[in-house]
Amino acid sequence: MRRPAPRRWSAVRGMRHATRHVVRHMVLGGEPGPRTSLARTSLARARQGTTAVEFAICAMAMVLMVVGFVEFGRLTWTFEVLQDAANEGARCMGLGASSCAAAGVYSAANTSGYIVKLTTARGVVITAATIALNNTATCGGATDFSQVKITYKFITVAPTLLTSLVNGFTVPASACFPNQ
Repeated sequence: MRRPAPRRWSAVRGMRHATRHVVRHMVLGGEPGPRTSLARTSLARARQGTTAVEFAICAMAMVLMVVGFVEFGRLTWTFEVLQDAANEGARCMGLGASSCAAAGVYSAANTSGYIVKLTTARGVVITAATIALNNTATCGGATDFSQVKITYKFITVAPTLLTSLVNGFTVPASACFPNQ
Protein backbone atom coordinates (compact mmCIF):
# COMPACT_ATOMS: atom_id res chain seq x y z
CA MET A 1 0.00 0.00 0.00
CA ARG A 2 1.32 3.38 -0.98
CA ARG A 3 1.56 6.18 1.48
CA PRO A 4 0.33 9.61 0.44
CA ALA A 5 2.97 12.23 -0.11
CA PRO A 6 3.53 14.52 2.88
CA ARG A 7 1.74 17.82 2.73
CA ARG A 8 3.87 20.77 2.04
CA TRP A 9 3.57 24.02 3.89
CA SER A 10 1.67 26.71 2.04
CA ALA A 11 0.89 30.28 2.97
CA VAL A 12 -2.90 29.64 3.03
CA ARG A 13 -2.59 26.54 5.18
CA GLY A 14 -0.28 28.32 7.58
CA MET A 15 -2.72 31.22 7.88
CA ARG A 16 -5.62 28.89 8.71
CA HIS A 17 -3.58 27.20 11.41
CA ALA A 18 -2.59 30.54 12.94
CA THR A 19 -6.23 31.71 12.95
CA ARG A 20 -7.32 28.54 14.72
CA HIS A 21 -4.60 29.02 17.31
CA VAL A 22 -5.75 32.58 18.09
CA VAL A 23 -9.44 31.61 18.25
CA ARG A 24 -8.73 28.71 20.60
CA HIS A 25 -6.63 30.92 22.81
CA MET A 26 -9.23 33.72 22.95
CA VAL A 27 -12.37 31.59 23.40
CA LEU A 28 -11.14 28.87 25.72
CA GLY A 29 -8.59 31.00 27.58
CA GLY A 30 -5.69 28.58 27.39
CA GLU A 31 -2.81 27.45 25.33
CA PRO A 32 -3.61 25.25 22.37
CA GLY A 33 -2.87 21.59 22.78
CA PRO A 34 -4.16 18.75 24.97
CA ARG A 35 -5.68 21.10 27.55
CA THR A 36 -7.75 22.83 24.86
CA SER A 37 -9.29 19.58 23.65
CA LEU A 38 -9.98 18.62 27.26
CA ALA A 39 -11.80 21.91 27.79
CA ARG A 40 -13.82 21.29 24.66
CA THR A 41 -14.95 17.85 25.78
CA SER A 42 -15.86 19.06 29.27
CA LEU A 43 -17.86 21.89 27.67
CA ALA A 44 -19.68 19.34 25.51
CA ARG A 45 -20.40 17.21 28.58
CA ALA A 46 -21.75 20.22 30.43
CA ARG A 47 -24.14 20.92 27.55
CA GLN A 48 -25.33 17.32 27.55
CA GLY A 49 -25.99 17.60 31.28
CA THR A 50 -28.13 20.71 30.85
CA THR A 51 -30.15 18.90 28.22
CA ALA A 52 -30.83 16.09 30.68
CA VAL A 53 -31.86 18.54 33.40
CA GLU A 54 -34.15 20.46 31.03
CA PHE A 55 -35.73 17.19 29.88
CA ALA A 56 -36.32 16.09 33.49
CA ILE A 57 -38.08 19.35 34.31
CA CYS A 58 -40.24 19.29 31.19
CA ALA A 59 -40.99 15.57 31.49
CA MET A 60 -42.22 15.98 35.05
CA ALA A 61 -44.56 18.78 34.02
CA MET A 62 -45.85 16.73 31.08
CA VAL A 63 -46.44 13.63 33.24
CA LEU A 64 -48.33 15.74 35.77
CA MET A 65 -50.51 17.22 33.02
CA VAL A 66 -51.27 13.83 31.44
CA VAL A 67 -52.16 12.25 34.79
CA GLY A 68 -54.36 15.27 35.60
CA PHE A 69 -56.18 14.99 32.28
CA VAL A 70 -56.75 11.25 32.77
CA GLU A 71 -58.05 11.72 36.32
CA PHE A 72 -60.35 14.56 35.25
CA GLY A 73 -61.70 12.28 32.53
CA ARG A 74 -62.30 9.50 35.06
CA LEU A 75 -64.07 11.93 37.39
CA THR A 76 -66.34 13.17 34.58
CA TRP A 77 -67.06 9.62 33.42
CA THR A 78 -67.89 8.55 37.01
CA PHE A 79 -70.31 11.46 37.37
CA GLU A 80 -72.03 10.55 34.09
CA VAL A 81 -72.41 6.89 35.12
CA LEU A 82 -73.89 7.86 38.50
CA GLN A 83 -76.26 10.44 37.00
CA ASP A 84 -77.46 7.98 34.38
CA ALA A 85 -78.04 5.30 37.05
CA ALA A 86 -79.99 7.81 39.19
CA ASN A 87 -82.16 8.72 36.16
CA GLU A 88 -82.85 5.08 35.32
CA GLY A 89 -83.52 4.22 38.99
CA ALA A 90 -86.00 7.10 39.42
CA ARG A 91 -87.77 6.12 36.20
CA CYS A 92 -87.91 2.48 37.30
CA MET A 93 -89.43 3.55 40.65
CA GLY A 94 -91.90 5.97 39.08
CA LEU A 95 -93.21 3.48 36.54
CA GLY A 96 -93.30 0.60 39.01
CA ALA A 97 -91.21 -1.58 36.70
CA SER A 98 -90.57 -5.19 37.69
CA SER A 99 -86.87 -4.45 38.38
CA CYS A 100 -87.87 -2.04 41.17
CA ALA A 101 -91.01 -3.71 42.49
CA ALA A 102 -91.95 -6.92 44.24
CA ALA A 103 -95.35 -8.30 43.18
CA GLY A 104 -96.26 -4.97 41.57
CA VAL A 105 -95.50 -2.93 44.73
CA TYR A 106 -92.53 -0.56 45.08
CA SER A 107 -89.55 -2.19 46.81
CA ALA A 108 -86.61 -0.11 48.08
CA ALA A 109 -84.38 -3.20 48.25
CA ASN A 110 -85.12 -4.14 44.61
CA THR A 111 -84.57 -0.55 43.45
CA SER A 112 -81.25 -0.25 45.30
CA GLY A 113 -80.13 -3.60 43.88
CA TYR A 114 -81.11 -2.46 40.38
CA ILE A 115 -79.11 0.78 40.69
CA VAL A 116 -76.07 -1.02 42.15
CA LYS A 117 -76.20 -3.52 39.27
CA LEU A 118 -76.37 -0.66 36.70
CA THR A 119 -73.36 1.20 38.07
CA THR A 120 -71.28 -1.93 38.62
CA ALA A 121 -71.90 -3.05 35.03
CA ARG A 122 -70.56 0.34 33.89
CA GLY A 123 -67.42 0.16 36.02
CA VAL A 124 -68.36 2.23 39.09
CA VAL A 125 -68.79 0.07 42.18
CA ILE A 126 -71.22 1.47 44.79
CA THR A 127 -73.15 -0.01 47.68
CA ALA A 128 -76.79 0.31 48.65
CA ALA A 129 -75.70 2.52 51.58
CA THR A 130 -74.69 5.30 49.13
CA ILE A 131 -78.22 5.42 47.63
CA ALA A 132 -81.13 7.41 49.11
CA LEU A 133 -84.60 6.56 47.74
CA ASN A 134 -87.86 8.45 48.23
CA ASN A 135 -91.02 7.41 46.37
CA THR A 136 -93.11 10.33 47.70
CA ALA A 137 -90.73 13.22 47.04
CA THR A 138 -91.37 16.81 46.03
CA CYS A 139 -89.23 17.87 43.08
CA GLY A 140 -89.26 21.38 41.67
CA GLY A 141 -92.36 22.28 43.69
CA ALA A 142 -94.42 19.35 42.36
CA THR A 143 -95.47 16.44 44.53
CA ASP A 144 -95.73 12.66 44.04
CA PHE A 145 -92.32 12.03 42.49
CA SER A 146 -89.84 9.20 42.85
CA GLN A 147 -86.42 10.53 43.76
CA VAL A 148 -82.99 8.86 43.74
CA LYS A 149 -79.87 10.43 45.29
CA ILE A 150 -76.47 8.79 45.00
CA THR A 151 -73.42 10.01 46.92
CA TYR A 152 -70.09 8.52 45.82
CA LYS A 153 -66.56 9.27 47.02
CA PHE A 154 -64.18 9.44 44.05
CA ILE A 155 -60.64 8.34 44.94
CA THR A 156 -57.77 9.18 42.60
CA VAL A 157 -55.38 6.47 41.39
CA ALA A 158 -52.45 8.89 41.63
CA PRO A 159 -52.67 10.41 45.13
CA THR A 160 -48.99 11.37 45.29
CA LEU A 161 -49.26 13.47 42.13
CA LEU A 162 -52.71 14.95 42.70
CA THR A 163 -52.63 15.93 46.36
CA SER A 164 -55.91 17.87 46.15
CA LEU A 165 -57.76 14.57 45.57
CA VAL A 166 -56.00 12.50 48.26
CA ASN A 167 -59.00 12.48 50.61
CA GLY A 168 -61.42 11.86 47.78
CA PHE A 169 -63.96 14.01 46.03
CA THR A 170 -67.70 13.58 46.67
CA VAL A 171 -69.65 13.08 43.47
CA PRO A 172 -73.41 13.66 43.93
CA ALA A 173 -76.10 12.46 41.52
CA SER A 174 -79.82 13.09 41.84
CA ALA A 175 -82.88 12.43 39.69
CA CYS A 176 -86.69 12.68 39.92
CA PHE A 177 -89.44 10.97 37.92
CA PRO A 178 -93.22 11.40 38.31
CA ASN A 179 -95.04 8.44 39.82
CA GLN A 180 -97.49 6.70 37.49
